[in-house]
Amino acid sequence: MSQRQGQRGGVPGLGPKRVEGGSEGGGGRMVSASSSVLASQPSNPKRETKDGKQDMELVASNNGGDKNDPSSSSSTSNNRGGKDGNATSTSDRQERPEKEEIYTYEAPWLVYGMNWSVREDKKFRLAIGSFVEEYNNKVQIVELDEDSGKFECTGSFDHPYPTTKIQWMPDRPGSRPDLLATTGDYLRLWKVEKDRVSMECLLNNNKNSEFCAPLTSFDWNATDPSLVGTSSIDTTCTIWNVETSQAKTQLIAHDKEVYDIAFAPSANVFASVGADGSVRMFDLRSLEHSTIIYESQNLVPLLRLSWNKQDPNYLATFLMDHNHVVILDIRSPAEPVAELKGHSQPVNSIAWVAHSSCHICSGGDDRQALIWDLSPLPKPIIDPILAYNAQAEINTLEWSALQPEWVAITLQRRLQILRL
Repeated sequence: MSQRQGQRGGVPGLGPKRVEGGSEGGGGRMVSASSSVLASQPSNPKRETKDGKQDMELVASNNGGDKNDPSSSSSTSNNRGGKDGNATSTSDRQERPEKEEIYTYEAPWLVYGMNWSVREDKKFRLAIGSFVEEYNNKVQIVELDEDSGKFECTGSFDHPYPTTKIQWMPDRPGSRPDLLATTGDYLRLWKVEKDRVSMECLLNNNKNSEFCAPLTSFDWNATDPSLVGTSSIDTTCTIWNVETSQAKTQLIAHDKEVYDIAFAPSANVFASVGADGSVRMFDLRSLEHSTIIYESQNLVPLLRLSWNKQDPNYLATFLMDHNHVVILDIRSPAEPVAELKGHSQPVNSIAWVAHSSCHICSGGDDRQALIWDLSPLPKPIIDPILAYNAQAEINTLEWSALQPEWVAITLQRRLQILRL
């Protein structure tokens, strides 16, 4: 099995590279100029951490943002975030109290799957999954103790094969059971309680065989949390009612393996991408028809899909082994409205900024997390407005839906959360 293919039937090209060792997690700070506009910073600030190791770099481009925003990168030590202030000068830094900029959790295995909790009473809780190339894998639930500044593992459970995706139930008020979903060989729901985690149900729509077609991804409908959609290597997508544990519908979605599925900000519309190089859009109210809104040149497989939750006209995807992100407008299908070409190596993950309709972040094998401002469209988007240089390939990244100033990334054995 390829080291980057994950569990059997996983998405090719995705999954962490096996790079052992590496230096401890360092960090820099990405800053927000306002609630909806991300600002750039002075180019290439480098600092030395307290243990003498070079800190991560924070690099800003000249494309957008406030070039004079006064921020600097922060130092870190081992398993917790670095401390630093917001001021521009040494004298200001001495006068202001130090603040955490980055927190790091060191897992006992390579990390791939990751998701922020969306419950308002669990703002700094995340779930992470192991990437071990064998049957026995793990999922851990970790939570930041804001008083101590350290992550604590509050729950753990065994998982067959690496998780292809992890997602918390979209329940901000916390009025429903505290559920976590995972995919690998099957879709599983886990009930998280104070002192234990137990499997709530295992959902399998293939009742006629002892074998299963592995699931590559899934998405939990935020508008109607009773619906979960899964994608599979057998060319199908299945929409589940998780309250009844029954499949609402299953359809042949693509000509080849389906690698990802994403719901629009509505109860009925979803899209998928796959090995046939197409993005296809579906409506649960009329599944007799689907719309191909994009096909990649030479039909290169499309690996992941992300729907803009603030402006449902926009989708983002990326191609296998390619270093750019494709932005699509469903009102003008067939041709991308933008191609974001800031990475020097393949892209692994994309995420729209939770609080903004025109900002998206991408992470890749070049160890960079890039933030892009799409507000100049239809003008070409040349450069990212902000770049975060990590110390290893970035496998996954995700914005916190509750706290838009925080973004999480996974790299090697580490989970890091960064404050903007």
